[in-house]
Amino acid sequence: GEIVVLGDGGSNYRKEIYPEYKANRKERYAEQTPAEAKEFENFLAEFSTTLKTLSRNGYLTLKYSGVEADDIAALITQNREQLGLDEIWMVSSDRDWDLLVDGNVSRFSTVTRKETTVHNWDEHYDFEIEDYITFKCLTGDKGDNVPGIPGVGPKRAVQLMEQYGTVFDIYDSCPIEGKYKYIQSLNENAEQLLMNVELMDLVTYSEEAIGKDNIQVINEEIIKRREDG
Repeated sequence: GEIVVLGDGGSNYRKEIYPEYKANRKERYAEQTPAEAKEFENFLAEFSTTLKTLSRNGYLTLKYSGVEADDIAALITQNREQLGLDEIWMVSSDRDWDLLVDGNVSRFSTVTRKETTVHNWDEHYDFEIEDYITFKCLTGDKGDNVPGIPGVGPKRAVQLMEQYGTVFDIYDSCPIEGKYKYIQSLNENAEQLLMNVELMDLVTYSEEAIGKDNIQVINEEIIKRREDG
């Protein structure tokens, strides 16, 4: 087995599409007390040192300015066969990575100590794997400051998916007739769905988010490591 360590360098791609992407985190940092700010600074320094130490100790460590770890994970999982990888375990507490789960790709959370695989997917979610992107586009992502459709929570999102289909089917169905506030909200904010696809669909947009030069380096690094191993 090979361990690949992914670091986060922000996302130029997403900030160009939506300048407010993750802007809520800056607000959170601004509200920190001096002690909290110092503690966070120490954590970032420790994290940086850890990445460097892992790299020096022979672990393949991939981190690029303006590129999120999510996209690197997406690229590796999408190119799994070409890179000569049989099975991939993603070790992360980030549920966004469940977008990448398939028969050969699973996730283990270091926080919950639970696995997410094709075999136990329905223990975690009320929809199929391929529908996760639609669910995310409807409900948004508070952690990343990506707005969903106002008034549409998890239950209504699942209802809309069952009734109309994919995010694109839902968009094409708008304006939807109905007096409910959340239906009117959906009609008013339908364009948000398309922007959310560009912000959240790791499978489709990871290459664009990473950039050709970085992609080449990532592929070469992994293949070289496989050959040396």
